[in-house]
Amino acid sequence: MIAAAFKLLRPHQWVKNGFVFFGLLFGHAWHNSATVQAAIVAFLAFCLMSSAVYALNDLRDIEQDRLHPAKRQRPLASGALSPSVAILLMTACSISSLLLAWQVGDTLVYLLCVYGLINFGYSYGLKRVVVLDVFLISAGFMLRLLAGTTGLDIPPSNWLLMCGLLLTLFLGFSKRRAELMLMDEAGGAHRKVLDLYSPALLDQFITITGACAVVAYSLYTVDEDTVRIHGTADLIYTLPFVLYGLFRYLYMLHRRGGGGDPSYDLFRDPHLIVAMAGWLAVTVFLLR
Repeated sequence: MIAAAFKLLRPHQWVKNGFVFFGLLFGHAWHNSATVQAAIVAFLAFCLMSSAVYALNDLRDIEQDRLHPAKRQRPLASGALSPSVAILLMTACSISSLLLAWQVGDTLVYLLCVYGLINFGYSYGLKRVVVLDVFLISAGFMLRLLAGTTGLDIPPSNWLLMCGLLLTLFLGFSKRRAELMLMDEAGGAHRKVLDLYSPALLDQFITITGACAVVAYSLYTVDEDTVRIHGTADLIYTLPFVLYGLFRYLYMLHRRGGGGDPSYDLFRDPHLIVAMAGWLAVTVFLLR
């Protein structure tokens, strides 16, 4: 039961909460130990709240998950864990998350509450609304960015928010494309909104959001305010890592059966690991 409960909380997905630390990096706040500690607490709070959301989603989707070749192995769909235990875990994670956030400040508590409400609406019907479903997923990442900036009294960069929005929309539409490819004609039985998408439509969405994300990031690196704030005009040299990572992700989506779980793909593909590590290393070096 302990193993099943741990699996229900999906700790491998906690890497998504790393968006909380972007404010430290691009706000030059990593030298402030109090802010770093607050960011770590905010990260842990989002880990707990996101785990509560995963438990809620699994509770709502037990029957649909049993039709999915991979998700049918999840604790609730497989019967390894009872719904009552899942409810207890969900409640404990939610309360613990808000208690942690309260130590940082009211803003973080509000952001977590909004995150929880959005995902509650998502689980109870909004995920069946085409296009809006992906925007709601993206909203969760934007709240993480705000938690790492506004929630820590770091002024958020409009460029940072724009790049985050476009990147997460790209990943969200890629996820829908991967689900459509995996489930073939039976996609709607697992996720009803898949019947409203088509491969051609999703490919257009992916192309638009991916291209816009690259352009937005490129413009950010050469923007006058960026050069002034960071004291360097060399951030443009991180662009090859971004391009390689996006192209590799698209390759995995179309040729390797990837894209369905970005967190899993990031850690199983050495090319993505190197691209991410290279981007982070060069960025930290330039902003030090």
